[in-house]
Amino acid sequence: MSIPRLYVEADLAEGMDVPCLPGQGHYLGQVMRKGEGDFVDLFNGRDGEWRARVASLRKDKGVLVPEQQLRPQAASPDIRLLLAPLKRDAMEWVVEKATELGVASIHPVFTARGVVGKVNHDRLSAIAREASEQCERLDLPRIAPAMDLHAALDGWDGAPLFVGHERGAAPPLASLLPGRNPPLALLVGPEGGFTKQELDVVGRRHFVSSAALGPRILRAETAAVAGLAVLQALAGDWTVPS
Repeated sequence: MSIPRLYVEADLAEGMDVPCLPGQGHYLGQVMRKGEGDFVDLFNGRDGEWRARVASLRKDKGVLVPEQQLRPQAASPDIRLLLAPLKRDAMEWVVEKATELGVASIHPVFTARGVVGKVNHDRLSAIAREASEQCERLDLPRIAPAMDLHAALDGWDGAPLFVGHERGAAPPLASLLPGRNPPLALLVGPEGGFTKQELDVVGRRHFVSSAALGPRILRAETAAVAGLAVLQALAGDWTVPS
């Protein structure tokens, strides 16, 4: 029988009592049919992955006790995604897939042609947590507060930022990556694309480069996943043997 895998906020060390987060007790007892003495794998983004035993489980409350470290904590490459918010299903899909691809942070940014004016931060954080549990990564991506694109870039730390370009004269993203190391970031616009004014203003930032994502027009969610895959394959942890 499979062993559930959960993200927790508490520190992890042998013999410590680790409380379940809200919803996890119900998930273990009612969905996974686990009880006292059964095993659960835990991670918190700091202390690696641990095999724990269920010490107590009552309704939605539970206590888990780590017994053995399975993997030490490993640093993840600082690869970031800036994305104009999409409609709910598409946005949630991108967050799930970006998490699976190992993105370090996701930054929703509002643009002139964006059709979505708000972001459910708690919902996206929950999706990222569930995806992290499923894909066996050792941390969670950070879901940054949604803000205007220009405000986000005003506060940017200078990490190289590649702007997904719809065909045009931009060089291929893959050609811009040799010799570069994280932190690296990808900016993907809304379905209607960036305005010329946005591209002009963004392009004047010293850390921004335009990058083509192939010869075809991509949906925003496709562009986000494709671009992240290129970053991971050429400059991220896909270059490291697993």
